[in-house]
Amino acid sequence: MSAKIAALTARINFEGQQTGQSGDEGQPLNTQSLWTYEGSVPFTDLGTAALGADVTYVHRFRLGNGLRLLLLVDKSAPVLSYFTWFRVGSRHERPGKTGLAHLFEHLMFNETEGLKAGEFDRKLEENGAESNAATWLDWTYYYESLPKDRFALAVKLESERMARLVLREPQVVSEKEVVANERRMRVDDDVEGTANEILYKTAFTKHPYHWPTIGWMDDIQNFTPEDCEAFYKTYYAPNNATVVVVGDVREADVLEKIRAAYGAIPASVLPEEDTTPEPHQLEAREVTMKKPTASEKLLLGYRGPALGDADHVTLSVLNEVLFGGRACRMYRELVVNRELCTDLRGWVSTFRDPGLYEVYYTARPGVCGEDILPIAEAELARARDEVVTEEELARAKARLELGLLQSLETMSGKAEQIGFYDTVLGDPAAAFRRLEAYRRVTAGELRTAARRYLNNEARTMIRVLPEGDSAPASGAEEAAQ
Repeated sequence: MSAKIAALTARINFEGQQTGQSGDEGQPLNTQSLWTYEGSVPFTDLGTAALGADVTYVHRFRLGNGLRLLLLVDKSAPVLSYFTWFRVGSRHERPGKTGLAHLFEHLMFNETEGLKAGEFDRKLEENGAESNAATWLDWTYYYESLPKDRFALAVKLESERMARLVLREPQVVSEKEVVANERRMRVDDDVEGTANEILYKTAFTKHPYHWPTIGWMDDIQNFTPEDCEAFYKTYYAPNNATVVVVGDVREADVLEKIRAAYGAIPASVLPEEDTTPEPHQLEAREVTMKKPTASEKLLLGYRGPALGDADHVTLSVLNEVLFGGRACRMYRELVVNRELCTDLRGWVSTFRDPGLYEVYYTARPGVCGEDILPIAEAELARARDEVVTEEELARAKARLELGLLQSLETMSGKAEQIGFYDTVLGDPAAAFRRLEAYRRVTAGELRTAARRYLNNEARTMIRVLPEGDSAPASGAEEAAQ
């Protein structure tokens, strides 16, 4: 397979040099328009592959200007998904300019030098495509899912907005107001959104995970076109981007069209990341806040591993034992047996750097946090002291395996998982590495993870009280108000 793709790459480069594609007319290609083949990785459950199942591959390429391409041919349906991942998120911002990465998620759907405002979406809709985007702490992506014969449209539109976005005052002012309203709706006027923001603001004191992806309101309102232009020229460049194509396509067609559209876009000078590691948390932190909620809510953050740490898989399995589904320990004890909670859940953050293990409890009306915490902490102590049963371990692994495989059922699902794991971990097939790791986890390893991470001394707790409650607000909530 590798030899075949390498030969194809050499042929595409040779033919391009003969025709001068992406260079001056009649001139050979410049080096930034030449492809380098960087190998292929199997994108398959190796357990089923050993039983004779077909093996598919993600082919990796890089243009001379730094643009990376990850290509998975999948002819199961006449469609394709086209993702562009930029290695920039809120962690790459600085105090006073928070929310800029998220603002760009909005600006990128606006006017370009070749497209009037609204024309980007209109062209996609006319061609039966769907599109969207997302920004988070470590990354930003944009995608289109469309019929296979509309591949050239996705290439044209995405290359256009990577190189020729219009960032004048009217465009920036308009999108700033859209984002400010989004913040009011999803954070300021949303109980859980506010609590989650204060959790990270309190738990992180030095690392840029301290500020929210959407940004602080004052920063959003004070962005200038010059701020946006500088950010765009720095981070929205081919050497900071990865295009992921999954679907019913031909390798040669993909290489030719992407080279023709992106080859002339110059690389940028990317700054060295200047991130301060988060100091060890040596004592518990707690914030009490009052919000218009019918019952008390508790949001707890324990120190968690980075996505690439071996402990991340183990803690994720333990989370399923504790919080996964109606058969989990916390649900049985707090919802069914004690009837103290109406909702609860846990999540191990999937960040490039160490994050949080988030735990969320919603009390029944009339129940207070002091009723819930001792029962929850007893379950955590049990996880630290005893090994889980084989039945619990098998159920947790089965739930995680099912969830991962379901995320790979569609073209867009495959493309998203390939891009996410490549951007955060540098491995486009890491989803299957994770699947293999789930299967290897032992009950003893879960107990070790519980002892390592479920410690109250390094815990941050946000307690949300109904507005009529007599207890006082405290800490970061006062500052937020």
